Amino acid sequence: MEQSLSVYKVFYEVAAAGNISRAAKKLNISQPAISKSLAKLEKELDTRLFTRTSRGVQLTAAGDVLYTHLQDAFEFIEKAEQELRLIKDSNYGHIKIGGSTTLCKFVLIPYLKEYIKEHPFTKIAIDNHATAETIKGVENGTLDIGTVVINKPQKGLKFIKLMDVEDTFVCTPEYLKYLHDLYGEDMDIMRDANFMLLFKDNDTRRHIDEYFRNNGIEPLRKIEMTTMDLLIDFAKISVGIAGVEREFVLEELKNGTLIELPLKAQIPKRQAGFIYLESNANEALRDFLESIK
Repeated sequence: MEQSLSVYKVFYEVAAAGNISRAAKKLNISQPAISKSLAKLEKELDTRLFTRTSRGVQLTAAGDVLYTHLQDAFEFIEKAEQELRLIKDSNYGHIKIGGSTTLCKFVLIPYLKEYIKEHPFTKIAIDNHATAETIKGVENGTLDIGTVVINKPQKGLKFIKLMDVEDTFVCTPEYLKYLHDLYGEDMDIMRDANFMLLFKDNDTRRHIDEYFRNNGIEPLRKIEMTTMDLLIDFAKISVGIAGVEREFVLEELKNGTLIELPLKAQIPKRQAGFIYLESNANEALRDFLESIK
């Protein structure tokens, strides 16, 4: 671009106003200075951009082409300036959050809802991952913060505890009745029931498998799924007994849609909360952390 942006700005304002004096007033420069800039631009482009009229100036065909393109350009510039003002005035930023679908639904959303009320212009990206992948993402910086369920704090990461969670096994009353009707007094839950669990690479599954080992339990019929939401949904249609976190099926337990399987020994509780790197300098993340307190 041979001409400076200021020269094109002069041309743009004159074309928009259709009058040199009005453009001079808006730009706060003299009319001779405007005329000089226009003459320089016409010389450099080797084309006539305006014709004079009794009321001011009128674009030539070439001038109209230039004005159309500059109109788009200056609108983009104005939009950029508006966004910069939003960054300054509204703490406009970006947060990338990781977590499983279930954790985002039951743990993240209530906090995110309140944060967005106070920071409506913050860009938020949510990546659904299992806890292990979420932790890895926070560690390597691809995620700003993660929603996780853990047994103990992770080395090198800050953890904000939000609640205790306890794993349990649930099914419909109809499914238990079906087993009793089918097998009678010889019914053995561990032998005869479908146990629906997350895949083995999931932290919740490893936690439940450890509970099985410690208590000498080995269900014979296992159905594996990718998300806890699927486990809950399949439990509610009487496919089997699902290993889930109690805190995420409280409504179903309350209204009787699901019931808990009695356990001789309770599964050890874990903690749900947010993890992040203390060294992360993201201002939007800091605002989010402040909103949690």
